[in-house]
Amino acid sequence: MIEIELDGHKVDIAEGSTVMHAAEKAGTFIPHFCYHKKLSISANCRMCLVDIEKMPKPMPACATSVTQGMIVHTKTEKAIKAQQSVMEFLLINHPLDCPICDQGGECQLQDIAVGYGSSASRYQEEKRVVAVKDVGPLISMQEMTRCIHCTRCVRFGQEIAGVMELGMSQRGEHSQIETFVGHTVDSELSGNMIDICPVGALTSKPFRYSARTWELSRRKSVSPHDSTGANLIVQVKNNRVMRVVPFENEAVNECWIADRDRFSYEALNGDDRLTSPMIKQGGQWKTVDWQTALEYVANGLKQISAEFGASSLGALVSPHATLEELYLSAKLMQGLGSNNIDYRLRHAEFPASEGVRYLGTSIASLSELQSVLVIGSNLRKDHPLFAQRIRQSVRKGCVVSSIAASNDDWAMPVAHRVQVPAAQWVQALASIAAAIAVEKGTTAPVPVETNDTSVAVARSLLSGERKAILLGNGAAHHAHASSLLALAQWIADQTGASFGYLTEAANTVGAQLVGAEPAPDALNAGKMLAGALKAVVLLNTEPEFDSAAGAQAIEVLGKAQMVVSLNPFKANMAFCDVMLPVSPFTETSGTFVNAEGRVQSFHAVVQPLGETRPAWKVLRVLANMLEVPGFDFDSSEQVLQSIPGLTLGETAQVSPDLLSNCTTAAIQLAAPANDAPVVAGIYQLDGIVRRAPALQHTADARAAETQEVAA
Repeated sequence: MIEIELDGHKVDIAEGSTVMHAAEKAGTFIPHFCYHKKLSISANCRMCLVDIEKMPKPMPACATSVTQGMIVHTKTEKAIKAQQSVMEFLLINHPLDCPICDQGGECQLQDIAVGYGSSASRYQEEKRVVAVKDVGPLISMQEMTRCIHCTRCVRFGQEIAGVMELGMSQRGEHSQIETFVGHTVDSELSGNMIDICPVGALTSKPFRYSARTWELSRRKSVSPHDSTGANLIVQVKNNRVMRVVPFENEAVNECWIADRDRFSYEALNGDDRLTSPMIKQGGQWKTVDWQTALEYVANGLKQISAEFGASSLGALVSPHATLEELYLSAKLMQGLGSNNIDYRLRHAEFPASEGVRYLGTSIASLSELQSVLVIGSNLRKDHPLFAQRIRQSVRKGCVVSSIAASNDDWAMPVAHRVQVPAAQWVQALASIAAAIAVEKGTTAPVPVETNDTSVAVARSLLSGERKAILLGNGAAHHAHASSLLALAQWIADQTGASFGYLTEAANTVGAQLVGAEPAPDALNAGKMLAGALKAVVLLNTEPEFDSAAGAQAIEVLGKAQMVVSLNPFKANMAFCDVMLPVSPFTETSGTFVNAEGRVQSFHAVVQPLGETRPAWKVLRVLANMLEVPGFDFDSSEQVLQSIPGLTLGETAQVSPDLLSNCTTAAIQLAAPANDAPVVAGIYQLDGIVRRAPALQHTADARAAETQEVAA
């Protein structure tokens, strides 16, 4: 540690730190624009000039390393005059259009100009104007004249997103931040550029001109999409979600969120929202009241159960539903005498439960890995924030290896790629296990040949201390998923690595925890979607898009005597008999359990739209009508407290005794009949994302649509 003096106070700071780091530790504010704690130092705005004794001129705090005994002044006349001069320079070409700027009210330039700017400009010449640029449906670059060339957006692309989509061209007053030859900005993390822009040059296209920042109420929430469990601030005006931005949580999402977390809110205000219960009569949809709809459902379930038995009833539930909704769904099915409930809609294999499958390590540890093997995942698109973590590990020297069916661009160096069809993934992983066995002089779990790539992957996993084997969505949905897990377990035991699933959805871990899986003698999702049920309850899911059955689900479920859909949207209309409008995550309280087993509860941020009701309330009332005992809950908090295996409080998490990726499954090398696991695209993951207009106009969404048409 080094001791310096900052504005008369002693500060101990690690060697190699900068004056800015010391000021942050001491709680001293130094004005700045280009500096960001998550980005590299560029020192090009010069706003952070400070007075350092024995230095002939003011020095930039962000780029000046501390030395033992250094004496720094941030409030002397010399420092303040330097900062005021820089501010005057920055404002020379600024359009001063605060009244029409979306950044007004949360603009660093505006805030700092109050303290360091003058009341009038000495600059009388004509200001420069930068041409308008169109870079896609998410980011607006309509007012790049405001840009002060801090290059935060450029560095974010290079260092965090892994793709340099923006850069600075030309020199002097002709300098511009722009894309390469008219390209669009297509990164799955691109919306973070809006947050880190200090001047309003980059703004949100969907939010643009819709509200002033000071009109918005800010409420905490949790992302309902992938398994990161990103912490959000949902901004609301007049009971309408207007914008979503990140809430900083270093252990989960740091200060970033993926674009689908940021822009999917558009679907919540869309025309496709279901706002009243509806019943199909004579092939026509009729709007009814809640009492009528629930009585119709209760009577229908009773009649079908009486005629065909309780085993003819089943529920297909979404792993994006809340913990409380999944728990009550399972409890309701069990109360009706049926164990036919499943969340594994895209799976091809349905092994008996052996524990709660999870990441196998903490999310934060992904930033410190030295070696990682990823199996069956397009990491960058399936889990953007996990990919960002691993990208930081790569910058520190981590060796990344992958087994996948395609050569996807992860926006990071991948040292070893095993590109084979999904049917050969087990064989490829077994080859790596065999190479490890040769290196260690032990017996391989199955006898297969090695090759140069498998040996290289094996050696990377045997070196270093911090390493992980991560099974992606493709591996989880694989027809031989258990074999992949068994091999991953053997390799982890031999190399000292952690192993586990990246997990697909916001509540994949939670669905396992509350038992949203069938009993051994009951029907799994595959059998239910093959037509084995007479009555089906769909919770927040659209089997046509969310299951391995795909379009065949329409025909199969159309033959059932009753299909009940609990969904925020007008979904499943082709084969449903009843549609009940339930609340999306913004209109209900609930809980998600992320990939690492972290339990995160949230509250509703807006009132339910129309006659929409929280799904946990609908399930409670339906259970009461069906005379199922144990549904005397007055709040979602009471439901949560009744779920076993949770540690609630500040460090809320699933009990470590339940989190286990260990398996006793035998390894099968034979190629499965179904060798192409069903994996959702980045903007097809769930019903909310699928209905977000801006996201569906992105390059990723268009590419997915083109592939579907070609197929």
